[in-house]
Amino acid sequence: MPRKYDEQTRAKAVRLVTEHRGDYASEWEAITTVAGRLGMTPETLRRWVRQAAVDAGEVDGVSTAQAREIRELKRKNAELEQTIEILKAATSFFVRESDPRQR
Repeated sequence: MPRKYDEQTRAKAVRLVTEHRGDYASEWEAITTVAGRLGMTPETLRRWVRQAAVDAGEVDGVSTAQAREIRELKRKNAELEQTIEILKAATSFFVRESDPRQR
């Protein structure tokens, strides 16, 4: 099961990679070293570093805030679609109940 890391741990790990990137032959070497010291997988840390670059506007992509907003809008949209289906069913029920030909 994946471990959850708090925001301080994420920020610290990303900061360490960013600050010490030049001390290593490659960014991947910096990531694997920092990840090993902090007890996380290098891939997890690599994703955090990439997302931090997007959030900082350094590279194109969907920021964390935008992703959160998209998830929220999708959730609201699903709720509204469910509400519409319920209202359609209720409307059709009441139309049938009020139709004198059905009695």
